[in-house]
Amino acid sequence: MECPRCGSSHIRKNGNKRGKQNHICCNCDRQFIDRYEPPQGYSDEVKRECLKMYVNGMGFRGIERVKGVHHTTLITWVKLVGELLPDVYDPETIPEVGELDELETFVGFKKNKVWLWTAVNHFTQGILAWVLGDHSAETFRPLWDIVGTWQCYFYVTDGWLVYPGFIPEGDQIVSKTYMTRVEGENTRLRHYLARLHRKTLCYSKSAQMLKYSIRLLLHYLKFWDVPVSV
Repeated sequence: MECPRCGSSHIRKNGNKRGKQNHICCNCDRQFIDRYEPPQGYSDEVKRECLKMYVNGMGFRGIERVKGVHHTTLITWVKLVGELLPDVYDPETIPEVGELDELETFVGFKKNKVWLWTAVNHFTQGILAWVLGDHSAETFRPLWDIVGTWQCYFYVTDGWLVYPGFIPEGDQIVSKTYMTRVEGENTRLRHYLARLHRKTLCYSKSAQMLKYSIRLLLHYLKFWDVPVSV
């Protein structure tokens, strides 16, 4: 055995430290133990598995029961990743026909309703823009700041009273028949994210946590993988 500081082999035992044999170097007085534990923490593989389980419909407590990772650790991982991810990714083509819809959910308790407003291209898969908040024009405004730049020929909606205040007259089509794309995307969100399921015990205690979860899910649905290096 050699001293890790000076390399001297002139060492002697010097009691115990946290249940491990402690040594001291007679040359430089450096104290050390003969065996160090490997660094604590979870591998990227475990993180990736847990995050994939999360964006495939399992709640934090369920993942904890299966993988043995504490739910607060899982929450931390989602927060760390969610802070780095964008809300959405730029569309490959500018939509010619846009669809707009609102998905109702709640935060904290069921009477505290919030709406996830989503916008999609009528002809391609994927959510291109979204915003979370109440059912008012103030919430919809930042979403329209994005969608309005598309200058679509038509915008298909469910006729919610907020839309005419933003969509130019004659450019809105009110029809559930032509909203299959956006309703399908919203259904996918409910299917993949436990906290958006109907009649679920999994729910968001904060709007920010819900936003992190949506960012992670949209990344997963686009790339079919989850980032873990944070």
